[in-house]
Amino acid sequence: MDISVVIPLYNEAESLPELAQWIERVMTEHGFTYEVLMINDGSTDGSWQVIQGLHEKNAAFKGVSFRRNYGKSPALYVGFDRAQGDVVITMDADLQDSPDEIPELYRMIKEEGYDLVSGWKKKRYDPLSKTIPTKLFNATARWVSGIDNLHDFNCGLKAYRLDVVKHIEVYGDMHRYVPYLAKNAGFTRIGEKVVHHQARKYGTTKFGLDRFVNGYLDLLTLWFQAKFGVKPMHFFGLLGSLMFLVGFIAVIVVGSIKLSHIIDGTPHPLVTDSPYFYLALTAMLLGTQLFLTGFLGELIIRNSPSRNNFEIAEAID
Repeated sequence: MDISVVIPLYNEAESLPELAQWIERVMTEHGFTYEVLMINDGSTDGSWQVIQGLHEKNAAFKGVSFRRNYGKSPALYVGFDRAQGDVVITMDADLQDSPDEIPELYRMIKEEGYDLVSGWKKKRYDPLSKTIPTKLFNATARWVSGIDNLHDFNCGLKAYRLDVVKHIEVYGDMHRYVPYLAKNAGFTRIGEKVVHHQARKYGTTKFGLDRFVNGYLDLLTLWFQAKFGVKPMHFFGLLGSLMFLVGFIAVIVVGSIKLSHIIDGTPHPLVTDSPYFYLALTAMLLGTQLFLTGFLGELIIRNSPSRNNFEIAEAID
């Protein structure tokens, strides 16, 4: 099979018939063998009934329906698990992504050898309240991930080699960082294509401004996992040791000052009257706690069943 199209959706009953007709036309014109996996994320507007109708007309249209709304990442995870095509295309169901982009995305994967190609909606039809935070978000994501050539990490229109989607796990709200997940899994051939962005035709957006706050937290999580996920002691142990050392030196300084006053016979206040004593003590306690956090993390990693799961590209026996 040439292509699997994975479409996560929530309350998009109005747009699905038009989207399905559009995809079917593009696939037929280019002679692709294909499947369309529509993942219904707990819709309440009859989207599942529409998907059932599409399947009756064309068996290439398949579907999965969640009992409740879980989010886009779980929908992609299920779609990736079921995909069978050599190239996997993801797109949103709101008609803002154009199926006419599919042939070129397919060519870039098959002929140019990319592992992943992400769309870039260079000209957007979104309000400034969405576009400005998006630019800041993408700039931060480029800096943290090191994927400098991507302008739109969260674009729903992407293409993947099948091998990529079978070796990454999209969970929580990590759909925003699929390119980063792919890079961490060893798939570094990541490209970008400028794609057409259309104004929303039906319904309203399903995402609020809180996604930007959550997005930064998720990015921090991914960065930590990539850098220290297997060796937490390298992070917590180093930070804890430095903090403990600073506190210990400060205690010595405070004690030395006290001792010098005793030797000179000059009046001297109690050590506990000095705020620096408590700051030093706090630093030592925090340093010890951070070090123990790293130590416990190492014990957890050592007993994890996936501690020695490494991605092997090829082997010769």
